Amino acid sequence: GHLVNRLDRETSGVTVVAKNAAAAGELGKLWESRVVRKEYLAIVHGAVREDSGAIDLALGKDEKSRIAIKDCARPDGAAARTEFFVERRFRSGGRDFSLLRLRPRTGRKHQIRIHLAAIGHPIVGDKLYGGNEDLYLALVEDRLTPAQREELMLPNHALHAESIGLNWRGAEKVFRAP
Repeated sequence: GHLVNRLDRETSGVTVVAKNAAAAGELGKLWESRVVRKEYLAIVHGAVREDSGAIDLALGKDEKSRIAIKDCARPDGAAARTEFFVERRFRSGGRDFSLLRLRPRTGRKHQIRIHLAAIGHPIVGDKLYGGNEDLYLALVEDRLTPAQREELMLPNHALHAESIGLNWRGAEKVFRAP
């Protein structure tokens, strides 16, 4: 099989695998043309005020970070847009959270995670963009302490690729991972 889309290390959900190289090429072109409809679910810190909205922030390399793969919102970066819809707001352990449905309109690296952190609502359990990047270093160096695990609240970040919709050879296809 040929993997067509990739998810970040801790993101769950739909991935698309082509059975052969020709199909992989066709699917790759669809992805690049931005006609693939992707929906994600995320649990974020805080009560997101607006019921829906769009985050338009360009993304590029985070030169202040010790972590090579980390990007950030920066005006000279590549244009990126994420639409969000609040599914519900809830409290747990005296803290506010929101469950969001997300539609990335571009496909930049770590886009949803950076955009949500940039508006003050990082994804629960995000070791890289949650505000304390030492959690990520601790993870890759296999030295996460029980206290750090508690701070993260979850073993993986709460981001899930719920569905992918596309027009495949004249037919509308939707793939879901509830």
